[in-house]
Amino acid sequence: MAIIKTKNLTYTYPGSTKASISDVFIKIEKGEFTLITGPSGCGKTTLCRCFNGLIPHFYQGELKGEITVQGLNVAEHPIHELAKRVGLVFQNPENQLFALSVEKDVAFGLENLGIPREEMRQRVDWALQLAGIYDLRERAPHELSGGQQQRAAIASVLAMQPEVIVLDEPTSFLDPLGAKKIFEVIYDLNRKLGLTIILVEHRLDLTAKYASHIIIMDEGKVVLDGEPHQILSSEETRLIGVGIPKATQLYHILRKDGAKLANTIPLSSDEMATLLREAFKG
Repeated sequence: MAIIKTKNLTYTYPGSTKASISDVFIKIEKGEFTLITGPSGCGKTTLCRCFNGLIPHFYQGELKGEITVQGLNVAEHPIHELAKRVGLVFQNPENQLFALSVEKDVAFGLENLGIPREEMRQRVDWALQLAGIYDLRERAPHELSGGQQQRAAIASVLAMQPEVIVLDEPTSFLDPLGAKKIFEVIYDLNRKLGLTIILVEHRLDLTAKYASHIIIMDEGKVVLDGEPHQILSSEETRLIGVGIPKATQLYHILRKDGAKLANTIPLSSDEMATLLREAFKG
């Protein structure tokens, strides 16, 4: 059964005459690594706000259609109940970190849920270790680098132990190397813990290889939805203006020029290098 399902989902912000998302039909299965991408202003962030109940409970506006998370109708359940199921990591970690120490920030959500002290201690330590920042637990968030702050934000969501983690462009303030490290942490959580990951990201060169499912949006609608190799090789994707991975572009150029490459379409430079090595061996 799909862990998140939408049907005819349409939402218009207060005071706006145009819907931000319109007639969205998607299914996200448990354990998937779903990548949501598309041009700026296409409705990606709005869709993410629907997943954890910020829409319609915090942002009023007008919501039509249906959205369910683990079988719960989002419109009928409060944010604090949905927070146990869906964790949201914001674009800017400074919006999520405000306590005097990293471990206090990670414990904040658990305190609000009334988790017993002993269990809280265990969960905080577990989340800090998974995010790779246990040694920074007593540091103030403002003393950390951008990458460390983003790991702290991820740890604060992990401590809640949700089934789904939604990350809205979590590395937009990081350089490519810092971003790569964050994406590897996210991928490990997906692979080792079986968490369902929903990542909004435009840097497909860095992220496409991790995804098992990709959704491309344009002007508030889902225009493509499916398996990443297939979607990122389509002409329609290129015309929308999505940043197709350079390895995928190079593969198609070489094939067009007659290079005898295997039919496996690469999504990363590592996959492309493997294909080239195999071609030269032959």
